[in-house]
Amino acid sequence: MDGIFGWLGDHGAHQDLIRHMGRAACLSPEGLLQQHSSQVLGVAACSRFGKADIHVENGLAAALHGRPRFLDDELAQIARDQNPAMAVAYGWLRFGEKLPTLMHGNFAFAVIEPLKKKACLALDRVGAERLCYAQRGGHLVFGSSVQNVAAHPAVGRSIDPQAIYDYLYFHTLPAPRSLYQGVRKLLPGQIVTLKNGTLSSGFYWQADYAAVDADFDSHRRDFRAILDQAVRDADAPVTAAFLSGGTDSSTVVGALTAARQAPVDTFSIGFDAAGFDEMEYARCAAERYDSRRHEYYLKPADIVTAIPVIAREYDEPFGNASAVPTYFCAQAAREAGFERMLAGDGGDEIFGGNVRYAKQRLFETYARLPALLRHGMIEPLTLLPGLSSRFPLAKLKSYVDQAKVGLPLRLESYNFLHRTPLEQIFATDFIDAVDPSAPGAALSEAYERTASDHYINRMMHLDLKFTLADNDLRKVGTMTEAAGIEVRYPLLDDRLVAFANHLPVDYKVRGQKLRWFFKEALRDLLPEQIINKTKHGFGLPFGVWSTQYAPLGELVGDSLADFKQRGWIRPAYLDHMLAMQRGPHASYYGVMIWLTMMLEQWLQANEH
Repeated sequence: MDGIFGWLGDHGAHQDLIRHMGRAACLSPEGLLQQHSSQVLGVAACSRFGKADIHVENGLAAALHGRPRFLDDELAQIARDQNPAMAVAYGWLRFGEKLPTLMHGNFAFAVIEPLKKKACLALDRVGAERLCYAQRGGHLVFGSSVQNVAAHPAVGRSIDPQAIYDYLYFHTLPAPRSLYQGVRKLLPGQIVTLKNGTLSSGFYWQADYAAVDADFDSHRRDFRAILDQAVRDADAPVTAAFLSGGTDSSTVVGALTAARQAPVDTFSIGFDAAGFDEMEYARCAAERYDSRRHEYYLKPADIVTAIPVIAREYDEPFGNASAVPTYFCAQAAREAGFERMLAGDGGDEIFGGNVRYAKQRLFETYARLPALLRHGMIEPLTLLPGLSSRFPLAKLKSYVDQAKVGLPLRLESYNFLHRTPLEQIFATDFIDAVDPSAPGAALSEAYERTASDHYINRMMHLDLKFTLADNDLRKVGTMTEAAGIEVRYPLLDDRLVAFANHLPVDYKVRGQKLRWFFKEALRDLLPEQIINKTKHGFGLPFGVWSTQYAPLGELVGDSLADFKQRGWIRPAYLDHMLAMQRGPHASYYGVMIWLTMMLEQWLQANEH
């Protein structure tokens, strides 16, 4: 993998430490490792894809990972004529903490001034890249990977029990928490500064949801122009595109085809399992744009192949099972000779495409009913003896119970860890070591931080952080890189994100219609079949296949048997999950089994 890492603080054996930190994060041996160290600092960059660099001059060190676009003309010229890391160094001297506001695109950077004992870390607006840090024993340590930072002797690898709980709750480890105690991760749009030994953090950018007053045609013209430019800027030689058959990937392929005025190579994944395959939609889009179609049908054996890859490539436990098809799709592109791919991630989170946005409108309506009607008539109905458990009152009771839970916690009503008492799932010592309310507090913090009072905008802001930055971008970015592919996200171009944020709320979700403006503005580009399709996703039939394919089932059984020794989840509950998965609940329990299996596989692959 590519990345940057380093430290500020007195430490001997600098070269040995740089090599140690680099090996800890499995930095690509094919990448060029650039490094610089002195008595009080070290910086290094490994760049297989040419997107990481360092610059050291006059006592200042800058490390950059990503492909930023500098808005200042002088810095843009330095980046173009010299290198982007030099532009970061010069930009810091000129603009100080204002520098990241003058950068667009994907980036993470660190600037260190050892003589002044100052440092600055910053991450791009959507969290396409990643940056971690720790302050320990007079050292500030940073790195693209949690493993970089934890490998520094001042930090160490002490697993945080709360991180294990958060992983099982979210299926990933959302920033700022990391797997290790004392190691933190920057949030999208965040800047962290060190001055006089004190760390402080804030946001140099926050999503602005103030609606711009314009008619549909004006918005549509602006949207199409920005989309066209974003796709053109993301395109490069030897680039292909993901094509799932969803609205976003189809939009990217259609816009790229129009920009090139030539067919595009597209890569799609299919599943030979009822309810999971969407290849017909991918083919529909490919036919519309006359794409050069590449298809691969995933098999159960592929999951067995992918599991050790996932365990090795992620710097923390990662439980999104769709990492498997992502990896094989990217691998197919690499084998076909491609070096880059465009992905459609982000459209749902900025244009209002997630089903829960429309669903929550129904619950929010209940809160606006007169209190007398809610408390005096509806809620008593749900408590009628002998009737409240029967249809339709049972349905009404479920609706009322959920409506009474405020956002964003209501979104987690069906979370696996809310469906069963924690005492039945976890060992007592583990429960005593964690705060089960911490995930809810993290969700509420991001939800309340939104620069809008409207619940739709607040849910979208929440998803930008938890669904996109913490999950989907980690999934796609890590798996494409593991396959030898660099990925770019044209729908997350800063100009497009800003445009979408400024749309009126009912342009995003109109009644029960998701992405109303997006679909209306692209009716001439997207096939009607895709505009009207039901949202599906890039799922994986793991729960079913693990009961049908013996090698996969054996891997599951062995992993959970080993996991029992960790003492976190009760062995009886692990056995219960396996038994339930073999019955009619294969998909439901398969999710938790996958999470647990991947946690054990990751721990085995990364225990040092």
